[in-house]
Amino acid sequence: MGFLELIFGKIGDLTWGWSLIPILVVFGVFITITTGFVQFQFFGRMFRVLSNKNETADPNKISAREALLVSVGGRVGGGNIAGVAVAITLGGPGAVFWMWAIALIGMATSLVECSIAQLFKRKTGENEYRGGPARSIIHGLGEDYRWLAIVYAICLIAAFGFGFNAFQGNTVAGAVQDSMGIDRLYSGAALAAIAGVIIFGGIHRIAKAADIVVPVMAIGYLAMALIVILLNITSLPGVLYDIIANAFGFEEAVGGGMGAAIAQGMRRGLFSNEAGLGSAPNVAATAEVRHPISQGITQSFSVFIDTMVICSCTAFVILLGDVYVPGAEGIDGVVLTQQSMVSHLGGWVQYFLTFAILLFSFSSIIYNYYLGENAMTVLSKNPMSILILRLAIIGIVFLGATAPAATSVFFFSDPMMGVLALVNLLAIMMLFPVAMRLLRDFRAQLKAGIERPVLNPDDYADLDIDREAWKVPAE
Repeated sequence: MGFLELIFGKIGDLTWGWSLIPILVVFGVFITITTGFVQFQFFGRMFRVLSNKNETADPNKISAREALLVSVGGRVGGGNIAGVAVAITLGGPGAVFWMWAIALIGMATSLVECSIAQLFKRKTGENEYRGGPARSIIHGLGEDYRWLAIVYAICLIAAFGFGFNAFQGNTVAGAVQDSMGIDRLYSGAALAAIAGVIIFGGIHRIAKAADIVVPVMAIGYLAMALIVILLNITSLPGVLYDIIANAFGFEEAVGGGMGAAIAQGMRRGLFSNEAGLGSAPNVAATAEVRHPISQGITQSFSVFIDTMVICSCTAFVILLGDVYVPGAEGIDGVVLTQQSMVSHLGGWVQYFLTFAILLFSFSSIIYNYYLGENAMTVLSKNPMSILILRLAIIGIVFLGATAPAATSVFFFSDPMMGVLALVNLLAIMMLFPVAMRLLRDFRAQLKAGIERPVLNPDDYADLDIDREAWKVPAE
């Protein structure tokens, strides 16, 4: 076991340690400039997904909004509550600015990776599509690269399906035990049972659950944060000044100064919004849309919601309070967020935050499960493999909740996520000309006065796309 931990530790050092974050940042800047700052050009269109007018005509298919909420439910989790606190503790208030910066860049990366996943999606049932980086590699780059798709699929199952779900179960059970005194055995069993009911319903039940859970958790959490901000509105300009001053080294809040702020802000921002990591495209490909860029725009909005809205609220709750002391060692992570909220609104808030963590973690579990399921369909066509995966993930959620020390077994999660992110980045670099072709088509249709651009499969006859998946019905 020690040898395996050493090996995966080296993999983690080689990916997250020095190569992955710079590549994500540099490539994100490249995409932003090359696409003409697409995330800002289409920012106004992102909000259209919230309107029922833009829903698919077939209620049995996954709509763009449902795909958005599933991906938001997956992105929004511990990174928004605990991760932001860790970034501020280790990097100072300036880390928040660099979280914002990496999110704005990541919006373009997410748009491109999700648009590519949409283009190469396959119709697998009457009302179901599957896609994602693995299928984009196989159908976009060709069979010679199937081995790369298999590497990606294995890493996706290991990191998201197994490792991160164990941690989510551990997070929920720990929060419930600390605030309510409920034994981990009971909370773990309940969480595993509820998750089982949802995941055995497949992507349709996952989407319907996300359509209910995600708005409740996001709006509830944002409402509490907004109350804190309004109660301290006169202090907000000072907090914003501290964020900017620390971000550029005008004031040093922690050891490492500006360097620590940049490193922590970018690292925690990427962990939180997942732009470029190759996870969200799996969900993006399930939606019924008229043009791949439409879903790319929607998923770009997901990054904005995750970091610019929810992570910012957590940061303001911490920085507007007196629990956080710059440079001082002590509480961090979810405890810092929880105690900061309590200092503003009173002891009852810890129960609310426990409920929020429960919803955040639950939405992440069903999202992580679907990523694992989608990857498994690339590795095996046998329906029994999906059943085994479902039972394994339910068991892992329960194990992570009831035996917190067991989560240390999943030391491979972060290194595997690093590998799959590098594979995903390699794929989108190679398929980037295709993404630019889609973007030019989308812009040309808008310029011609077409309000909702439609993909014409005949224009992409040279590519291995599934024409059945692109028979978009008329309104």
